[in-house]
Amino acid sequence: MRQLTTIARNGFLELIRQPVFLLLMSCSAGFIVFLAVVPYFGFGKEPKLVKDGAMAIMLLTGLFGAVTSASSSLAQEVRSGTVLAVLSKPVNRTVFLIAKYIGVALSLVLLTYVNLLATLVASRMVYDAYGGIDIVAASVFFLAMGLSYTLAGFTNYFLRRAYIADAVMFQVVLLTLAFVWLAATAEQHNTGDGPGKIDWRLLPASILVLQSVLILAGMAMACSTRLETIPTLSICSVLFLLGLMSDYLFGHRAESGSWWAEVVYAILPNWQLFWMADALEGTKPIDGIWLYVGKSLGYVIGYLGAMLTLALCLFEDRELSGT
Repeated sequence: MRQLTTIARNGFLELIRQPVFLLLMSCSAGFIVFLAVVPYFGFGKEPKLVKDGAMAIMLLTGLFGAVTSASSSLAQEVRSGTVLAVLSKPVNRTVFLIAKYIGVALSLVLLTYVNLLATLVASRMVYDAYGGIDIVAASVFFLAMGLSYTLAGFTNYFLRRAYIADAVMFQVVLLTLAFVWLAATAEQHNTGDGPGKIDWRLLPASILVLQSVLILAGMAMACSTRLETIPTLSICSVLFLLGLMSDYLFGHRAESGSWWAEVVYAILPNWQLFWMADALEGTKPIDGIWLYVGKSLGYVIGYLGAMLTLALCLFEDRELSGT
């Protein structure tokens, strides 16, 4: 257990030190809040447009984050020969692979958490054609983001700490504090159901998005045992697109009795099951949403078990010469 936790912790810390991780986190969160600043003239559909866009960004960011994290955590270490130094100690490949996935999963949880904060802030800021930009909320959010970079610069210069990792952690802490303040003042901003009201239904919807991202990370980990970043991204993107269209491509054929369609439809993840954006229209609560989240968690655990088993089979006889 100590070996598992040590490798997972080191893998997580190594991932958040990557510049691409900080870039994904800052750009995705900043763009989500920016969506609530732009006037849409959507005939009263502005909240839905912003929420759909925010969740789409969260999902696509998770896809790229899963691929880059898995490739950086496994494929690049295999290529550089770093894996040999770890496996030369009393650590078997099963523990190593599971620990690496845990590190990747933790980094994706952190990335999705920041995007969730930005999405909730965007739901507070969104306005219709008769409203205006919430300057206070936008200023507080972007000020917290900019301050995180400034504080990381100070710790890097005076304390010789890693800039990227400090910037990530400062951003998580400061954006959390900014969100708490904005949530506390939301009722003062507007006590109705329109602009200024945080849509807490986005919380379970974002958890479902995180579950789909964790499945993508399992796919990326299986691909990274044999492939580099670009092929892994290509395969995961194809599986992602096929999963989005699985009802149309395979669902109807499976219902008509086609055996091959039933097999493909059962194996391929149906990402639409994790997409709750359509249920967020209006202001009514979603009945049974937390029960649905719990059931989907069971599906995620089962699918991840299959993906990690496949990854282990591919990794067991992988040549680790580092060439």
